[in-house]
Amino acid sequence: MTLAEEFRSRNFSIYGQWTGVICIILCIAVGIANIFSFNAVRIIFSVLCLFSGLVLIFVEVPFLLRICPTSEKFDNFIRRFTTNWMRAAMYGIMSAVQWVSLVSDASSLIAAAVLLLIAAIFYALAGLKSQDFVGSKTLGGQGIAQMIV
Repeated sequence: MTLAEEFRSRNFSIYGQWTGVICIILCIAVGIANIFSFNAVRIIFSVLCLFSGLVLIFVEVPFLLRICPTSEKFDNFIRRFTTNWMRAAMYGIMSAVQWVSLVSDASSLIAAAVLLLIAAIFYALAGLKSQDFVGSKTLGGQGIAQMIV
């Protein structure tokens, strides 16, 4: 299945996964950008945003768990997020944390909050429509992970 066919499948978990990939890039970028502010509260939220981006790397690109040396405890934690509802909850919590960053002042962390919320909505829609979680083959879904054994 090509990338275009994946998007035409109308499976919201594919949309959520690709939105998650954009979230990875955005969380790492705005986390780094805001860590250099002189506001202590914003620095804490930027570190949380960086942490979210790093966790999302392993959640959304599953073959990285096979090629990166990680602990069994971390692997088991990441494997909890294999259903649409668990991913929606994870993205919702990460989004809520970034929305709370508004207490320090408005910053670019709002962009991460909005995109994380959009990913949560996509996964929740997939759960509501009872769609099975389908990982993109481009990101290491059903095909690539089995080749790297």
